Amino acid sequence: MSLDDWTTRERPGREPLSGVRIILEPLDWAVHLEGLFGAVAGPQNADIWTYMPIGPFERPEAFQKIFSLVQAKAGWEPLVIRNKESGKILSMAGYMRIREEHGSAEVGCVAFGDDLKRTPEATEAMFLMAAYAFDELGYRRYEWKCHNENAASKRAAARFGFAFEGIFRNDMVLAGKNRDTAWFAMTDGDWPGLKAAFQAWLAPSNFDHAGQQKQKLEAFRA
Repeated sequence: MSLDDWTTRERPGREPLSGVRIILEPLDWAVHLEGLFGAVAGPQNADIWTYMPIGPFERPEAFQKIFSLVQAKAGWEPLVIRNKESGKILSMAGYMRIREEHGSAEVGCVAFGDDLKRTPEATEAMFLMAAYAFDELGYRRYEWKCHNENAASKRAAARFGFAFEGIFRNDMVLAGKNRDTAWFAMTDGDWPGLKAAFQAWLAPSNFDHAGQQKQKLEAFRA
């Protein structure tokens, strides 16, 4: 991307994003609290928050209060993920560390409930968020960060096409423990190839009659 006429980008996370299987909506507690709490919070979902800077949450009131405080302080733009056909709330993710002047944002607070984990809907959600940042807003960089001990998150980042960039040692203190943070990212130069792979994997032709993938996402980037 030429920077000769560079201008500050618009902020992501303010518009709904609609795909084939899912829709992402800007968080509205009046609309989403009950369904979102059931999908990602409560004692049954405590493990989702193991490596997060906040949570777990045992009551809806605490979920809304604590999340709202951190959201406002850190400038998060959370999105609620719904099944497009049924309208059921499945999970959440959001844009974080948004730097409009540099065209850079992070996908974070990726809290996937059991109904979304390891599904085409989960991949479509990540595709839609990245596509909006790169294609609609003209961002140059899109990041993924996680606790270095969070092996599942690191595998997900690699599967989605984020390149590993290194580890920030002693990056944070969370719940009285050290966090080394693993950094991943994709750029506008990476995006055309990654976009084509996402689209090929998400195509109906890549799934059999039982809904199982025929080829892995990584195969379309080979």
